[in-house]
Amino acid sequence: MKVPLSRLAHARSGDKGDTANIGLIAFDPRHYPLLVREVTPERVKAHFGYLCQGEVERFELPNLSALNFLLHRSLGGGGTVSLRLDAQGKTFGAALLRLEIDVAESEL
Repeated sequence: MKVPLSRLAHARSGDKGDTANIGLIAFDPRHYPLLVREVTPERVKAHFGYLCQGEVERFELPNLSALNFLLHRSLGGGGTVSLRLDAQGKTFGAALLRLEIDVAESEL
């Protein structure tokens, strides 16, 4: 079945220059392996489409049941030069939570 990430995790996001930084944290540690399996850098890049012009890096934090993503070249140059409404990437976390992933009922 398809499940939005918002059912399994919460997120926080921000910026460093032209790079959006998204932390994705599982509500329940038993869901962390699902996040690792389903929320790949490639899927995150595809999810953000034209907004992410650079590569997406993923860092795994198993002790926190979390993933951290860096979306390079995603903020139109960064807070001081960007004309985007969200030049600091504050809404990127909420946007990622809309991503739907495949989950078996037994995994919920």
